[in-house]
Amino acid sequence: MQAEPKKSQAGSPAEEKKSLVGAEYEVEVGPVAHGGHCIARTSEGQVLFVRHTLPGERVVARVTEGEEGARFLRADAVTVLDASKDRVEAPCPYAGPGRCGGCDWQHAKPGAQRRMKGEVIAEQLQRLAGLTPEEAGWDGTVMPAEGDKLPAGEVPAWRTRVQYAVDASTGKAGLRRHRSHEVEPVEHCMIAAPGVTELGVEERDWTGMESVEAIAASGSQDRQVILTPRPGARLPIVELDKPVSVMRVGEKDGGVHRVHGRPFVRERADGRTYRVGSGGFWQVHPKAAETLMLAVMQGLTPRKGETALDLYCGVGLFAGALADRVGERGAVLGIESGKRAVEDARHNLASFDRVRIEQGKVEAVLPRTGITEVDLIVLDPPRAGAGKATVRHLSGLGARRIAYVACDPAALARDLGYFAEGGYKVRTLRAFDLFPMTHHVECVAILEPAAKGS
Repeated sequence: MQAEPKKSQAGSPAEEKKSLVGAEYEVEVGPVAHGGHCIARTSEGQVLFVRHTLPGERVVARVTEGEEGARFLRADAVTVLDASKDRVEAPCPYAGPGRCGGCDWQHAKPGAQRRMKGEVIAEQLQRLAGLTPEEAGWDGTVMPAEGDKLPAGEVPAWRTRVQYAVDASTGKAGLRRHRSHEVEPVEHCMIAAPGVTELGVEERDWTGMESVEAIAASGSQDRQVILTPRPGARLPIVELDKPVSVMRVGEKDGGVHRVHGRPFVRERADGRTYRVGSGGFWQVHPKAAETLMLAVMQGLTPRKGETALDLYCGVGLFAGALADRVGERGAVLGIESGKRAVEDARHNLASFDRVRIEQGKVEAVLPRTGITEVDLIVLDPPRAGAGKATVRHLSGLGARRIAYVACDPAALARDLGYFAEGGYKVRTLRAFDLFPMTHHVECVAILEPAAKGS
C-alpha cells in the first residue's frame, strides 16, 4: 500500500525529494560551461555540471549537490575512463575532487584552458547578446599575460593577493574547498606570487583567526596581511619571514584598521604610482593593470581636450591614464562607491587639476552630475555588470567610444545587448587570461555608435 504524501504547513501535498549526493554516473562529457565545469547528462537525461573533467572525456561522475527531479546536479569526475589529449596530471597536490576549490583546471594544458575560456566567451556572446565573434570584432583568442606561456605541467605564480581561510580546530591556514566552508590546509599554493609565498603564512599558527589575507604589491616591496579574528579572539603577534604591515577587520564595523605599518601598498602602472589602502581593489595578476590599461587606451584613442568618465574607478587606474592623454584642456570624472578607494584615487590623481572623483554608486551619482554629453567612457563594473538602467543612461551621453572592462563574460554579454538597444555596437573585443588555472577571464570591449539604420 502506497504511503500518503506528506502535507506542507499550508495543507497541500509536498513530496520529499531524495538527495542524490554520492550517486555515481558513467557519462560522456560535453562542452565547457561558464563556471569551471563541463556539461554531461545522466542516462535519464538529467544535466550534470561536472568539475575536474574536459570536453570529450568519458568519466565516472560523483554527485556533490542535487536531488531527484532537480533541474541540474553538480558533480566531480572521480575516475577518468577515456582521457582527453588536453589532460595533464595536476601539478598541484591539493587539486582534485573534494580538495582545494581555488583552481578549476590544473588538469588541463595551458593552451586548452585558454581555448575553453574562449569557448565560454563565444557561447555567452551568442546566447545573451546575439553576437558572433566576428560581429564582436574578436578573433576568438584568449591571450596569456607576458611570461605566463609555460609548458604543460608548469604553473605560473601570479596571484599577488591570497585569502587564506583558517581551520578553527588546528589554526592552520589553507584554502576553501569548492562551494564549501571547509578548509583544505596547504603547505604551498602554487599560483601564489613569490612575494606572497616568501611571507610564510602557511607555516604559522593562526588560532583565533577566521582568515588571513596576504598581499604582495607588484609595484613595490610593500607587503601586507589583513587579519579577520573570530568573535572575541585576540590578535596574535605577527612575525613573518619578511617585513610586513598588519591590518585587522573590525568585528563591529567590518572596516579594515591599521595595527602597525603602512595602511596601504604601492602599485605601479602607466609610469605612475598608485596608493591602494585597506585591502582595496587592485588587479591580482602582476601584469593585469598595465595590460588592461593599454587595451583600454588603444581602444579609446583619447585626444587632447576631450572629456571622459571613469566609472567604478577604484583607486584611479584608468582615470589617471585618461588624464595623461586628454591633457590640461581635457577633463575626467571618476565615480567609485568605496570611501577608502575614493580617498586613494584623490591622492593618486592630485596632480591633475581637471580630474574629479565622486563617491557613491554609479547609478545614483551619475544622474546627479547633470552631465549630458561626454567624449569617452570607461566602465569596469563588479562581477554582476552595470545593468540595464546604467547602460541606458550611458548610451544617451553621445560618447564617441566606450571601453567596457569585464571579469564575467555573462555580465558583459548581457550589458552589450543593452548597449545595442541604446544604439552602440561592439567595435573590438579582446580577451586576456589573467587568472591562469581558473575559469576566470578578463575582457575589454570597445563600443562606438552604430550607423543609423544598422
